[in-house]
Amino acid sequence: MSVARLSRRSFVKGVVAGAAGTLLPRITAFGESPPVKARATTSLSALSLAAASELVRAKKISPVELTKTCLGRIEQLNPKLNAFILITADSALTEARAAESEINRGRWKGPLHGIPIALKDLVDTAGVRTTAASNLFKDRVPAQDAEVVRRLKMAGAVFLGKLNMHEFAYGGSSVISAFGPVRNPWGTDYSTGGSSGGSAAALAAGLCYGAIGSDTGGSIRQPAAYCGIVGIKPTYGRVSLRGVVPLAWSLDHVGPMTRSVKDAALMLQAIAGYDPDDATTANLPVPDYAGALKVETSSLQLGIPRAYFYEKLDPDIQAALDSALAVLKKLTASQRDIGPLATNDSYTSIVDPIKSILPGEAYAYHQEYVSKTPDLYQPETLKRIRAGADVAAPAYIQSRRQLEQIRRSSSKIFDTVDLLITPTVLVPSFTIAELLGPSGARNSRCCTTRAPLMFWACRPSPCRVASPAPGSRSECRSRVHCMPMRWCCVSPMRMNRQRTGTTATPPTRSAAIYLLGCGCTG
Repeated sequence: MSVARLSRRSFVKGVVAGAAGTLLPRITAFGESPPVKARATTSLSALSLAAASELVRAKKISPVELTKTCLGRIEQLNPKLNAFILITADSALTEARAAESEINRGRWKGPLHGIPIALKDLVDTAGVRTTAASNLFKDRVPAQDAEVVRRLKMAGAVFLGKLNMHEFAYGGSSVISAFGPVRNPWGTDYSTGGSSGGSAAALAAGLCYGAIGSDTGGSIRQPAAYCGIVGIKPTYGRVSLRGVVPLAWSLDHVGPMTRSVKDAALMLQAIAGYDPDDATTANLPVPDYAGALKVETSSLQLGIPRAYFYEKLDPDIQAALDSALAVLKKLTASQRDIGPLATNDSYTSIVDPIKSILPGEAYAYHQEYVSKTPDLYQPETLKRIRAGADVAAPAYIQSRRQLEQIRRSSSKIFDTVDLLITPTVLVPSFTIAELLGPSGARNSRCCTTRAPLMFWACRPSPCRVASPAPGSRSECRSRVHCMPMRWCCVSPMRMNRQRTGTTATPPTRSAAIYLLGCGCTG
């Protein structure tokens, strides 16, 4: 059975974590029976991170087996997908053997021990090139690991390499890269979205069990939606940004990308926490994310902000949302429409401050590079960065003040509901040809998500800025392009927040909406 022939119900049941299949030659759709010769490798690559971890802990499979499986698929499929910029095969096998030895000696470190993962190529790795997909940094080799890498190493993860992305994370298509465009495993003519496109493609094609992405205005959530996986934009300050090449310091987030909600919980558990050397992090306890998956959903009250978020949706996406909302209605206590989340229907009170903050901070980081070596940037990236020079200091300062006010007031949204449900994207993925064509600049910035919104500002955030794809699992795919779709769930900053005598707890995996705080894991 091809992916194109799957019904909505069988699509959800049969496609484990949205893995890619028949749309890319020789990639077997997860959930189907592969050819006999490929069965062993494909079955291992189709495992969830959680399932692989359980088998490793029980010594039924070894980290070396998992790593060799991933490296084999990377060798086979990366030439078609261009998901990886750098593959660290030798060091990955060394790390896998070390993990195997530790586990055999009874020194199991936790769910990520011996599990092959990959990193978006703006996350610093000591002694390993980190390029941010730019010629500017093509020879840049950091001396220290990013804090998130240090935590993943402590958890025993195996690193497969560095993932392709939109140059300097300044775009939503992942076609603007010094290393060429990332291609969607569901249809290699299509974009993965961005900027964490390599992370999403690698997971969808079974090249790794987990990946790290970054999100400023949708860069985890949009590609997760377009590739049919799970992604989380955590609360600002929950995961350290130290050692991550910035786009905009005030808006950047680092988060996990996986093939299941439980996998995302396990990864977030490892990377979340206070970093005394990063002023943006919050000194707060880290909740038990995986444990929260066991709670019931029957008491949850869902809010549907139809104004703005649900306007001008592609018909396929609208139908998908309607189907998903019908399922969620049966799994939760109530579902009701709510008013605008901003002070006006156009959301300019949220969008306008971002128009100063993002370009202003991006220009501040790149100013010296742009003045000395502008030719090392891709033309579209250079154009966007230079636009930040026009941001006046008073406008930036006022916008930062507004951002903090929005973040402080955002919790009021959840006085009467536990979760918000919105689309992740407004339209299906563009083809790479469309994005690189004469109107490519327009298409690559077009409003595929309901951008900067309130949640950009606040920590949870619907679409483009909200926390989408993090557990998003809408029972559908585009009838036009046979591409995946996902919806977005936004939760309050504190998951155990008391409201009207009840405990607001996150939904179970079966409800398919638990995004681990998806924009706010407080």
